[in-house]
Amino acid sequence: MDLIESAEDRAFRAEVRGWLEEHLTGEFAALRGLGGPGQDHEAFEGRLAWNRHLAEHGWTGIGWPREHGGRGLSLWQQVVFHEEYARSGAPARVNHLGEELLGPTLMAFGTPEQQERFLPPILAAEELWAQGYSEPGAGSDLANVSTRATLEGDTWVLDGQKVWTSNAHLSDWLFVLARSEPGSQRHRGLSFLLVPIEQEGVDVRPIEQLTGGSEFNEVFLTGARTPASHVVGAPGDGWRVAMALLGFERGVSVLGQVIGFARELEAVVDLAGSTGAVEDPVLRDRLAGLAVELEVMRWQALRGLSGATPGGDSVFKLVWAGWHKRLGEVAMDVRGLDGLVARPATEDSAYELDELQRLFLFSRADTIYGGSDEVQRTILAERVLGLPREPKGAQR
Repeated sequence: MDLIESAEDRAFRAEVRGWLEEHLTGEFAALRGLGGPGQDHEAFEGRLAWNRHLAEHGWTGIGWPREHGGRGLSLWQQVVFHEEYARSGAPARVNHLGEELLGPTLMAFGTPEQQERFLPPILAAEELWAQGYSEPGAGSDLANVSTRATLEGDTWVLDGQKVWTSNAHLSDWLFVLARSEPGSQRHRGLSFLLVPIEQEGVDVRPIEQLTGGSEFNEVFLTGARTPASHVVGAPGDGWRVAMALLGFERGVSVLGQVIGFARELEAVVDLAGSTGAVEDPVLRDRLAGLAVELEVMRWQALRGLSGATPGGDSVFKLVWAGWHKRLGEVAMDVRGLDGLVARPATEDSAYELDELQRLFLFSRADTIYGGSDEVQRTILAERVLGLPREPKGAQR
Protein backbone atom coordinates (compact mmCIF):
# COMPACT_ATOMS: atom_id res chain seq x y z
CA MET A 1 0.00 0.00 0.00
CA ASP A 2 1.32 3.44 -0.97
CA LEU A 3 1.49 5.46 2.26
CA ILE A 4 1.63 8.82 0.46
CA GLU A 5 -1.80 10.44 0.18
CA SER A 6 -2.70 11.41 -3.40
CA ALA A 7 -4.78 14.39 -4.52
CA GLU A 8 -7.67 11.98 -5.10
CA ASP A 9 -7.33 10.65 -1.56
CA ARG A 10 -7.24 14.18 -0.14
CA ALA A 11 -10.41 14.98 -2.03
CA PHE A 12 -12.03 11.86 -0.62
CA ARG A 13 -10.96 12.87 2.89
CA ALA A 14 -12.67 16.23 2.37
CA GLU A 15 -15.79 14.45 1.10
CA VAL A 16 -15.99 12.21 4.18
CA ARG A 17 -15.33 15.11 6.55
CA GLY A 18 -17.96 17.27 4.84
CA TRP A 19 -20.60 14.54 4.87
CA LEU A 20 -20.09 13.85 8.56
CA GLU A 21 -20.28 17.57 9.41
CA GLU A 22 -23.52 17.86 7.46
CA HIS A 23 -25.19 14.76 8.89
CA LEU A 24 -24.03 14.71 12.52
CA THR A 25 -26.68 17.28 13.27
CA GLY A 26 -30.20 17.34 14.66
CA GLU A 27 -31.11 14.15 16.48
CA PHE A 28 -27.70 12.64 15.65
CA ALA A 29 -25.66 15.50 17.15
CA ALA A 30 -26.33 14.23 20.69
CA LEU A 31 -24.74 10.88 19.81
CA ARG A 32 -21.23 12.30 19.37
CA GLY A 33 -18.67 10.37 21.40
CA LEU A 34 -21.12 7.69 22.56
CA GLY A 35 -20.60 3.94 22.43
CA GLY A 36 -17.46 1.88 21.99
CA PRO A 37 -15.63 -0.52 24.32
CA GLY A 38 -16.96 -0.18 27.84
CA GLN A 39 -19.72 2.14 26.60
CA ASP A 40 -21.78 -0.01 24.26
CA HIS A 41 -24.82 0.46 26.50
CA GLU A 42 -24.97 4.15 25.61
CA ALA A 43 -27.83 5.32 23.35
CA PHE A 44 -28.05 1.99 21.55
CA GLU A 45 -31.27 2.71 19.68
CA GLY A 46 -30.01 6.10 18.57
CA ARG A 47 -26.73 4.61 17.37
CA LEU A 48 -28.62 1.89 15.51
CA ALA A 49 -30.64 4.59 13.73
CA TRP A 50 -27.38 6.38 12.88
CA ASN A 51 -25.86 3.13 11.55
CA ARG A 52 -28.87 2.67 9.28
CA HIS A 53 -28.54 6.29 8.17
CA LEU A 54 -24.95 5.53 7.18
CA ALA A 55 -26.18 2.51 5.23
CA GLU A 56 -28.81 4.52 3.37
CA HIS A 57 -26.08 6.89 2.17
CA GLY A 58 -23.59 4.20 1.16
CA TRP A 59 -21.21 4.46 4.12
CA THR A 60 -21.33 0.81 5.22
CA GLY A 61 -19.31 -1.92 3.56
CA ILE A 62 -17.11 0.70 1.93
CA GLY A 63 -14.35 -1.85 1.31
CA TRP A 64 -16.69 -4.64 0.21
CA PRO A 65 -16.59 -5.48 -3.51
CA ARG A 66 -19.33 -3.84 -5.57
CA GLU A 67 -20.76 -7.24 -6.52
CA HIS A 68 -21.62 -7.73 -2.86
CA GLY A 69 -23.19 -4.32 -2.44
CA GLY A 70 -20.13 -2.43 -1.21
CA ARG A 71 -18.32 0.56 -2.64
CA GLY A 72 -15.07 -1.21 -3.48
CA LEU A 73 -12.93 1.60 -2.09
CA SER A 74 -9.16 1.29 -1.99
CA LEU A 75 -7.39 0.29 1.19
CA TRP A 76 -6.12 3.83 1.72
CA GLN A 77 -9.59 5.31 1.21
CA GLN A 78 -10.91 2.93 3.84
CA VAL A 79 -8.19 4.18 6.20
CA VAL A 80 -9.23 7.76 5.42
CA PHE A 81 -12.87 7.01 6.19
CA HIS A 82 -12.14 5.38 9.55
CA GLU A 83 -9.76 8.17 10.55
CA GLU A 84 -12.23 10.92 9.66
CA TYR A 85 -15.09 9.03 11.28
CA ALA A 86 -13.18 8.84 14.55
CA ARG A 87 -11.95 12.43 14.27
CA SER A 88 -15.52 13.71 13.88
CA GLY A 89 -16.58 12.15 17.19
CA ALA A 90 -19.28 10.13 15.43
CA PRO A 91 -20.81 7.43 17.66
CA ALA A 92 -19.50 3.88 17.65
CA ARG A 93 -21.31 1.78 15.10
CA VAL A 94 -23.41 -1.14 16.31
CA ASN A 95 -22.62 -3.83 13.74
CA HIS A 96 -18.83 -3.98 13.63
CA LEU A 97 -18.81 -7.78 14.01
CA GLY A 98 -21.20 -8.25 11.13
CA GLU A 99 -19.77 -5.68 8.74
CA GLU A 100 -16.04 -5.96 9.42
CA LEU A 101 -15.70 -9.64 10.38
CA LEU A 102 -18.52 -11.91 9.28
CA GLY A 103 -19.25 -10.13 6.00
CA PRO A 104 -15.73 -10.60 4.56
CA THR A 105 -15.71 -14.18 5.89
CA LEU A 106 -18.92 -15.02 4.05
CA MET A 107 -17.47 -13.51 0.87
CA ALA A 108 -14.43 -15.74 1.21
CA PHE A 109 -16.04 -19.00 2.40
CA GLY A 110 -19.82 -18.70 2.14
CA THR A 111 -22.04 -20.22 -0.51
CA PRO A 112 -23.85 -17.95 -2.99
CA GLU A 113 -27.06 -18.69 -1.07
CA GLN A 114 -25.48 -17.65 2.24
CA GLN A 115 -24.12 -14.47 0.70
CA GLU A 116 -27.49 -13.59 -0.79
CA ARG A 117 -29.27 -14.28 2.51
CA PHE A 118 -26.93 -12.59 4.99
CA LEU A 119 -24.86 -9.87 3.31
CA PRO A 120 -27.66 -7.38 2.44
CA PRO A 121 -29.10 -7.18 5.99
CA ILE A 122 -25.56 -6.79 7.37
CA LEU A 123 -24.95 -3.84 5.04
CA ALA A 124 -28.30 -2.30 5.97
CA ALA A 125 -27.70 -2.86 9.72
CA GLU A 126 -31.00 -4.73 9.81
CA GLU A 127 -29.48 -7.85 11.43
CA LEU A 128 -26.83 -7.58 14.12
CA TRP A 129 -24.23 -10.23 14.93
CA ALA A 130 -22.32 -11.51 17.96
CA GLN A 131 -19.28 -13.80 18.11
CA GLY A 132 -19.64 -17.20 19.77
CA TYR A 133 -15.98 -18.17 20.19
CA SER A 134 -14.73 -18.03 23.81
CA GLU A 135 -15.87 -20.54 26.42
CA PRO A 136 -15.15 -20.89 30.17
CA GLY A 137 -12.41 -23.41 29.34
CA ALA A 138 -11.42 -22.01 25.96
CA GLY A 139 -10.69 -18.31 25.97
CA SER A 140 -7.33 -17.47 24.47
CA ASP A 141 -6.85 -21.21 23.79
CA LEU A 142 -9.67 -21.27 21.26
CA ALA A 143 -8.85 -24.74 19.92
CA ASN A 144 -10.10 -26.16 23.23
CA VAL A 145 -13.78 -25.38 22.52
CA SER A 146 -16.20 -28.04 23.72
CA THR A 147 -19.57 -26.73 22.53
CA ARG A 148 -21.07 -29.59 20.52
CA ALA A 149 -22.89 -29.41 17.20
CA THR A 150 -24.75 -32.53 16.06
CA LEU A 151 -26.30 -32.87 12.63
CA GLU A 152 -29.79 -34.32 12.91
CA GLY A 153 -31.31 -34.62 9.47
CA ASP A 154 -31.35 -31.15 7.99
CA THR A 155 -30.65 -29.35 11.30
CA TRP A 156 -27.63 -28.67 13.47
CA VAL A 157 -28.32 -29.02 17.20
CA LEU A 158 -25.93 -27.17 19.54
CA ASP A 159 -25.19 -27.69 23.22
CA GLY A 160 -22.61 -25.80 25.25
CA GLN A 161 -21.69 -22.45 26.75
CA LYS A 162 -20.02 -19.36 25.35
CA VAL A 163 -18.75 -16.43 27.40
CA TRP A 164 -17.53 -12.84 26.90
CA THR A 165 -19.92 -12.66 23.96
CA SER A 166 -20.03 -8.95 23.19
CA ASN A 167 -23.51 -7.50 22.68
CA ALA A 168 -25.26 -10.86 22.32
CA HIS A 169 -28.19 -9.35 24.24
CA LEU A 170 -28.57 -6.77 21.46
CA SER A 171 -27.94 -9.09 18.49
CA ASP A 172 -30.06 -11.21 16.18
CA TRP A 173 -27.51 -13.83 15.16
CA LEU A 174 -24.47 -15.61 16.57
CA PHE A 175 -21.61 -17.07 14.56
CA VAL A 176 -20.42 -20.08 16.54
CA LEU A 177 -17.32 -22.25 16.54
CA ALA A 178 -18.44 -25.71 17.71
CA ARG A 179 -17.09 -29.26 17.77
CA SER A 180 -19.04 -31.23 15.19
CA GLU A 181 -16.99 -34.44 15.04
CA PRO A 182 -17.24 -36.57 18.23
CA GLY A 183 -13.85 -37.51 19.63
CA SER A 184 -11.97 -34.85 17.67
CA GLN A 185 -9.36 -32.74 19.43
CA ARG A 186 -7.87 -29.28 19.15
CA HIS A 187 -8.19 -27.70 15.69
CA ARG A 188 -9.75 -30.72 14.00
CA GLY A 189 -13.46 -31.52 13.80
CA LEU A 190 -14.76 -27.97 14.33
CA SER A 191 -17.49 -26.26 12.34
CA PHE A 192 -18.41 -22.61 11.86
CA LEU A 193 -22.18 -22.18 12.23
CA LEU A 194 -24.65 -19.30 11.91
CA VAL A 195 -27.21 -19.52 14.71
CA PRO A 196 -30.34 -17.38 15.32
CA ILE A 197 -30.46 -16.01 18.87
CA GLU A 198 -34.22 -15.64 19.21
CA GLN A 199 -35.13 -19.25 19.99
CA GLU A 200 -35.83 -21.35 23.08
CA GLY A 201 -32.45 -23.09 22.99
CA VAL A 202 -30.44 -19.87 23.39
CA ASP A 203 -30.20 -18.17 26.80
CA VAL A 204 -28.26 -14.88 26.91
CA ARG A 205 -27.17 -13.59 30.35
CA PRO A 206 -25.41 -10.21 30.55
CA ILE A 207 -22.30 -9.91 32.75
CA GLU A 208 -22.10 -6.68 34.75
CA GLN A 209 -18.68 -5.00 34.53
CA LEU A 210 -16.81 -2.66 36.84
CA THR A 211 -17.64 0.15 34.42
CA GLY A 212 -21.36 -0.39 35.07
CA GLY A 213 -22.11 -1.67 31.57
CA SER A 214 -22.99 -5.20 30.50
CA GLU A 215 -21.75 -5.52 26.95
CA PHE A 216 -20.28 -8.97 27.65
CA ASN A 217 -22.58 -11.97 28.02
CA GLU A 218 -22.73 -15.63 28.84
CA VAL A 219 -24.63 -17.57 26.18
CA PHE A 220 -26.04 -21.00 27.02
CA LEU A 221 -26.90 -23.25 24.09
CA THR A 222 -29.29 -26.05 25.05
CA GLY A 223 -30.63 -27.82 22.02
CA ALA A 224 -30.26 -24.65 19.96
CA ARG A 225 -31.05 -25.29 16.32
CA THR A 226 -29.99 -23.93 12.96
CA PRO A 227 -30.44 -25.29 9.41
CA ALA A 228 -27.79 -27.62 8.01
CA SER A 229 -27.17 -25.06 5.26
CA HIS A 230 -25.94 -22.53 7.85
CA VAL A 231 -22.46 -24.05 8.13
CA VAL A 232 -19.80 -21.79 6.57
CA GLY A 233 -17.16 -23.76 4.73
CA ALA A 234 -17.12 -27.53 4.98
CA PRO A 235 -18.24 -29.28 8.19
CA GLY A 236 -15.13 -30.00 10.24
CA ASP A 237 -13.18 -27.16 8.58
CA GLY A 238 -14.32 -24.50 11.02
CA TRP A 239 -10.88 -23.72 12.40
CA ARG A 240 -9.70 -22.40 9.04
CA VAL A 241 -12.81 -20.25 8.69
CA ALA A 242 -12.55 -18.99 12.28
CA MET A 243 -8.90 -18.00 11.87
CA ALA A 244 -9.64 -16.20 8.61
CA LEU A 245 -12.33 -14.19 10.41
CA LEU A 246 -9.86 -13.18 13.12
CA GLY A 247 -7.54 -11.96 10.37
CA PHE A 248 -10.23 -9.49 9.32
CA GLU A 249 -10.61 -8.30 12.94
CA ARG A 250 -7.54 -6.10 12.83
CA GLY A 251 -8.23 -4.42 9.51
CA VAL A 252 -8.37 -0.78 8.49
CA SER A 253 -10.71 0.16 11.34
CA VAL A 254 -7.70 0.04 13.69
CA LEU A 255 -6.59 3.38 12.23
CA GLY A 256 -9.82 4.90 13.50
CA GLN A 257 -9.01 3.32 16.84
CA VAL A 258 -5.72 5.23 16.90
CA ILE A 259 -7.56 8.52 16.27
CA GLY A 260 -9.88 7.67 19.15
CA PHE A 261 -6.82 7.11 21.35
CA ALA A 262 -5.51 10.52 20.30
CA ARG A 263 -8.75 12.14 21.45
CA GLU A 264 -8.46 10.40 24.82
CA LEU A 265 -4.83 11.50 25.21
CA GLU A 266 -5.79 15.06 24.33
CA ALA A 267 -8.44 15.03 27.08
CA VAL A 268 -5.86 13.84 29.64
CA VAL A 269 -3.35 16.50 28.52
CA ASP A 270 -6.00 19.23 28.72
CA LEU A 271 -6.94 18.13 32.23
CA ALA A 272 -3.28 18.08 33.28
CA GLY A 273 -2.93 21.63 32.01
CA SER A 274 -6.03 22.92 33.78
CA THR A 275 -5.16 21.32 37.13
CA GLY A 276 -1.46 22.15 37.04
CA ALA A 277 -0.49 18.47 37.10
CA VAL A 278 1.51 19.04 33.92
CA GLU A 279 4.08 20.96 36.00
CA ASP A 280 5.22 17.65 37.46
CA PRO A 281 8.25 16.78 35.24
CA VAL A 282 7.77 13.03 35.65
CA LEU A 283 4.11 13.20 34.65
CA ARG A 284 4.91 15.53 31.77
CA ASP A 285 7.52 13.07 30.54
CA ARG A 286 4.98 10.23 30.67
CA LEU A 287 2.48 12.25 28.65
CA ALA A 288 5.14 13.13 26.07
CA GLY A 289 6.12 9.48 25.82
CA LEU A 290 2.52 8.47 25.18
CA ALA A 291 2.22 11.06 22.42
CA VAL A 292 5.36 9.83 20.66
CA GLU A 293 4.32 6.19 21.00
CA LEU A 294 0.91 6.98 19.53
CA GLU A 295 2.44 8.45 16.39
CA VAL A 296 4.71 5.41 16.03
CA MET A 297 1.65 3.20 16.56
CA ARG A 298 -0.17 4.79 13.61
CA TRP A 299 2.72 4.15 11.26
CA GLN A 300 3.12 0.63 12.62
CA ALA A 301 -0.54 -0.02 11.81
CA LEU A 302 -0.10 1.36 8.28
CA ARG A 303 2.96 -0.82 7.70
CA GLY A 304 0.97 -3.81 8.93
CA LEU A 305 -1.81 -3.11 6.42
CA SER A 306 0.73 -2.90 3.63
CA GLY A 307 2.04 -6.34 4.55
CA ALA A 308 5.46 -4.99 5.50
CA THR A 309 5.51 -6.38 9.04
CA PRO A 310 5.63 -10.16 9.71
CA GLY A 311 3.25 -10.89 12.57
CA GLY A 312 1.97 -7.33 12.35
CA ASP A 313 -1.46 -8.17 13.79
CA SER A 314 0.02 -9.59 16.98
CA VAL A 315 2.57 -6.80 17.27
CA PHE A 316 -0.10 -4.14 16.92
CA LYS A 317 -2.38 -5.81 19.47
CA LEU A 318 0.47 -5.91 21.98
CA VAL A 319 1.41 -2.30 21.34
CA TRP A 320 -2.03 -0.67 21.48
CA ALA A 321 -3.25 -2.72 24.45
CA GLY A 322 -0.24 -1.85 26.57
CA TRP A 323 -0.34 1.80 25.49
CA HIS A 324 -4.04 2.17 26.29
CA LYS A 325 -3.59 0.59 29.70
CA ARG A 326 -0.77 3.03 30.53
CA LEU A 327 -2.92 5.94 29.34
CA GLY A 328 -5.61 4.91 31.82
CA GLU A 329 -3.04 4.84 34.62
CA VAL A 330 -1.71 8.29 33.71
CA ALA A 331 -5.28 9.60 33.53
CA MET A 332 -5.88 8.56 37.13
CA ASP A 333 -2.58 10.13 38.24
CA VAL A 334 -3.69 13.37 36.60
CA ARG A 335 -7.06 13.17 38.33
CA GLY A 336 -5.45 12.60 41.72
CA LEU A 337 -7.61 11.68 44.71
CA ASP A 338 -10.71 13.02 42.97
CA GLY A 339 -10.47 10.11 40.55
CA LEU A 340 -11.27 7.67 43.35
CA VAL A 341 -14.79 9.05 43.78
CA ALA A 342 -17.66 7.92 41.53
CA ARG A 343 -20.76 9.98 40.91
CA PRO A 344 -24.05 9.07 42.65
CA ALA A 345 -26.13 6.11 41.49
CA THR A 346 -28.74 6.34 38.72
CA GLU A 347 -31.68 4.15 37.76
CA ASP A 348 -29.43 2.16 35.42
CA SER A 349 -26.35 1.55 37.59
CA ALA A 350 -25.07 1.55 41.15
CA TYR A 351 -22.67 4.41 40.34
CA GLU A 352 -21.68 6.68 37.46
CA LEU A 353 -18.16 7.04 36.09
CA ASP A 354 -16.70 9.88 34.06
CA GLU A 355 -14.80 9.22 30.83
CA LEU A 356 -11.35 8.96 32.43
CA GLN A 357 -12.50 6.64 35.21
CA ARG A 358 -14.14 4.39 32.62
CA LEU A 359 -10.97 4.54 30.52
CA PHE A 360 -8.86 3.37 33.46
CA LEU A 361 -11.16 0.50 34.44
CA PHE A 362 -11.99 -0.85 30.99
CA SER A 363 -8.41 -0.58 29.68
CA ARG A 364 -7.36 -3.09 32.34
CA ALA A 365 -8.97 -5.72 30.10
CA ASP A 366 -7.26 -4.56 26.88
CA THR A 367 -4.30 -6.90 27.38
CA ILE A 368 -6.65 -9.87 27.81
CA TYR A 369 -9.59 -9.73 25.38
CA GLY A 370 -9.15 -10.27 21.66
CA GLY A 371 -6.12 -12.46 22.34
CA SER A 372 -4.14 -11.98 25.54
CA ASP A 373 -0.60 -10.58 25.59
CA GLU A 374 0.73 -14.03 26.46
CA VAL A 375 -0.93 -15.59 23.42
CA GLN A 376 0.27 -12.81 21.09
CA ARG A 377 3.85 -13.28 22.29
CA THR A 378 3.59 -17.03 21.76
CA ILE A 379 2.33 -16.46 18.20
CA LEU A 380 5.25 -14.14 17.45
CA ALA A 381 7.77 -16.50 19.05
CA GLU A 382 6.61 -19.63 17.23
CA ARG A 383 5.29 -18.36 13.88
CA VAL A 384 7.54 -15.36 13.22
CA LEU A 385 10.78 -16.02 15.10
CA GLY A 386 10.67 -19.80 14.64
CA LEU A 387 11.35 -20.58 18.30
CA PRO A 388 10.47 -24.03 19.71
CA ARG A 389 6.77 -24.57 20.30
CA GLU A 390 5.43 -24.29 23.83
CA PRO A 391 4.98 -27.74 25.48
CA LYS A 392 1.41 -28.96 25.59
CA GLY A 393 -0.25 -28.03 28.85
CA ALA A 394 2.20 -25.22 29.58
CA GLN A 395 0.85 -22.26 31.48
CA ARG A 396 -0.20 -19.33 29.32
